[in-house]
Amino acid sequence: MTGRTGRPPLNRRLAEFGTTVFAEMSALAARTGSINLGQGFPDADGPEEVREAAVRALRDGRGNQYPPGPGIPELRSAISDHQRLRYGLEWDADTEVLVTAGATEAIAASLLALVEPGDEVIALEPYYDSYAAGIAMAGGARVPVTLRPRDGAYRLDLDELRDAVTDRTRLILLNTPHNPTGTVLSREELAAVAELAVERDLLVVTDEVYEHLVFDGEHVPIATLPGMRERTVTISSAGKTFSFTGWKVGWVTGSRELVAAVRSAKQYLTFVSAGPFQYAVAEALRLPDSYFEEFRTDMRAKRELLADGLEQAGFKVFRPAGTYFITTDIRPLGETDGFAFCRALPERAGVVAIPNAVFYDHKRTGAPYVRFAFCKRTEVLAEATERLRKAFEH
Repeated sequence: MTGRTGRPPLNRRLAEFGTTVFAEMSALAARTGSINLGQGFPDADGPEEVREAAVRALRDGRGNQYPPGPGIPELRSAISDHQRLRYGLEWDADTEVLVTAGATEAIAASLLALVEPGDEVIALEPYYDSYAAGIAMAGGARVPVTLRPRDGAYRLDLDELRDAVTDRTRLILLNTPHNPTGTVLSREELAAVAELAVERDLLVVTDEVYEHLVFDGEHVPIATLPGMRERTVTISSAGKTFSFTGWKVGWVTGSRELVAAVRSAKQYLTFVSAGPFQYAVAEALRLPDSYFEEFRTDMRAKRELLADGLEQAGFKVFRPAGTYFITTDIRPLGETDGFAFCRALPERAGVVAIPNAVFYDHKRTGAPYVRFAFCKRTEVLAEATERLRKAFEH
């Protein structure tokens, strides 16, 4: 449809994307004074020593001007060491590591670099909303493969994944641990994905920002599996692990050729970002194992607190194996429309959540599911669960 001037509509590739539901629900939380369990950001800062490292960098004049395009050497070295020590992955800090403005830019730059107009990109549905926008900006065609609830968790149907691959498929966009479902893909599942990628000569872009928040099972980077090192772009970030989401420090690791391609797109997006914070994240990645263990233990306790409270309020709860989100089914409460439920919830219970349907192409499939975040202080979660119990008690 054209306007009266005869020009085609503006922003055609992104026509389906308006204001994000996160902005809508956060504004609703502020307007109603509700507890915001919608958007996934912590309500307390991360380690004091990491914050002080940022202050020290600012005062010392490090990073106050443009940092190097690929990221400061100290951070690229820390990322390389992190991948080697934890997963046995060897990446050259100078040519196979790229620092980005958070994982969101890393995803966008990877898709812009690796996807040509008309290429098909397989994404696991439900998926984080920026995936769809990134594929659209690259001119790709989104092909969802749906994770479906089974036995109290969301599962990947490997046959459905294989059937989704066509001659036009360019890459598979993975996310494990998975937002919003909390699924952690098993080594066996990832091995099957890897076998398919090698067989069909596909690239894989994998979002692993919740790598340090696995409660059940293990985190297996798909790049560690046979045949995957040269065809995988791995993405992670500091925001989720160190609770400094506003710093927007992310990174890409991969082969020299893949990282060079992603860098070619990234340099025309933000060019560089977060100079002083890069020095702080370099120190954060070198924190002792005890930090990561305590962080995971704390989040596991919060998962149990919120999951128990939601069950007592009458929701069906899918306890996540990873991330800091819980997906619930609202049908036991007599509800079927997640959008209507979430828009009414602040007035009804003083709590904000996110309707999972926003993460689906198949909106009806996601309609009865709602996501809550538990990356909040314990007392806040306790108050939220009490409000929900009171609102839905019979």
